[in-house]
Amino acid sequence: MGLFSLEPLLPQLLSFPGLALAAALLLLVLCLRAGRTRRPGEPPLIKGWLPYLGEALKLQKDPLGFMKTLQKQHGDTFTVLLGGKYITFILDPSQYQLVMKSPKLSFRIFTNKLLRKVFSIEKLATNDDLNNDLHGCYHLLQGTSLDILTENMMQNLKQVFELQLLKTTNWDTAYLLTFCSSVIFEVTFTTIYGQSLPGNRKKFITELKDDFLKFDDKFPYLISDIPIELLGNVKSIRKKLIKRLTSEHLARTQGWSEVVQMRQDILEKYYTLEDFEIGAHHLGFLWASVTNTIPTTFWAMYYLLQHPEAMAVLRDEIDHFLQSTGQKKGSGFPIQLTREQLDSLVYLESTVLEVLRLCSFSSIMRFVQEDLTLQSETQDYCLRKGDLVAIFPPAIHYDPEIFEAPEEFRFDRFVEDGKKKTAFFKNGKKLKYFLLPFGFGASKCPGRFLAIVEVKQLLVVLLTYFDLEIIDAKPMEANYSRLLFGIQHPASDVLFRYKVRS
Repeated sequence: MGLFSLEPLLPQLLSFPGLALAAALLLLVLCLRAGRTRRPGEPPLIKGWLPYLGEALKLQKDPLGFMKTLQKQHGDTFTVLLGGKYITFILDPSQYQLVMKSPKLSFRIFTNKLLRKVFSIEKLATNDDLNNDLHGCYHLLQGTSLDILTENMMQNLKQVFELQLLKTTNWDTAYLLTFCSSVIFEVTFTTIYGQSLPGNRKKFITELKDDFLKFDDKFPYLISDIPIELLGNVKSIRKKLIKRLTSEHLARTQGWSEVVQMRQDILEKYYTLEDFEIGAHHLGFLWASVTNTIPTTFWAMYYLLQHPEAMAVLRDEIDHFLQSTGQKKGSGFPIQLTREQLDSLVYLESTVLEVLRLCSFSSIMRFVQEDLTLQSETQDYCLRKGDLVAIFPPAIHYDPEIFEAPEEFRFDRFVEDGKKKTAFFKNGKKLKYFLLPFGFGASKCPGRFLAIVEVKQLLVVLLTYFDLEIIDAKPMEANYSRLLFGIQHPASDVLFRYKVRS
């Protein structure tokens, strides 16, 4: 489905009694809205010929090819109609700071609209104090607090693998995305929200995960202009998830992380303890903690399985590290790596960064609060109130001038002379921004450190304890339904097999 697209649901809309006329009127309104013309000083305008959809289908079919074509025709700045939204793209990395510095371009307005649509969080749009207080929790995802989360996460990984996988002395087969989804969801939830009470622990986490994945699957529709009532049972699934994450139900879990405890304390200042919207906040936080980590882990595993030479180098790096720190694999699950130790594994780090470079098709969005002129060294552009402005990092992630053979997976791309490589150039100038899967500036993803730690930990465990082989050797393609929003999911799943290393 294209970004903000109604197109896949039009046949369903027309099949509902009484909705055919409404759909026709809606299309008429959309056609009228699409009658926009370019004003003097504005960037080139590309509307396409489809009402409302504009160029959304072309962008989804071939994101990089489409953007490169527009860049060649119109330069580094242009406005495109995509699913009813006019989005001005800034592709020149030297202009990124202009977007970040302008006070008339709002990240908060954009995200608050998204939170209301997807998670039914209303109060953030009208309460800046709540916004600011919740933002203040994010320091608990860094520093010493992150070290504690890292240690707890490893313990939870041990619990998952000791109980389920270390008994696998013969080859066992699984679908890779399903495998990653199950492990990442359980480990993430138990790390940040704690363990549910004994007795129904496995049942609780399995049901929560299954409903969460059904809900997450509908994310591309939820961010669109389609009323949630027309999206099947997703509204009831969301309600069920929120109910499980209300204060009453979360009180039954033990071992909350510092960040969850602080968030709960803040929410209780602005809501009554029984307020249903507290659960909506927790759903949003859980979603942000899981939704991009799952596909990142999938792609990391997939590329390593497809490149045995890369897997061998990472195994050698990890084995040497464990020997140097006196840790033996042995029986059970004795290894423990701190965040600092994980960061010292340069080939592991490079592999994760390379996966993020290849698979992140997110954008950095801002809402234009009022008409303004964006002043640059080369040309000034007028931006229109109500539009969106977007930085599109894949344009630099796949730039052959910055990254040689950018379509290839090269696990050591971010290693130079045995150390992390941070110098990349364009037009002879060293780039300040060359890898932006998490955004940058004040809106940079606060959970990025935890996400990377989790992916690294899982890779270390799998490479240390298991023999791994891919069964389906087919090339995998991305499903661009989440285009402009995070790491893209694979278009299909792939079989692999695993057993305990002898």
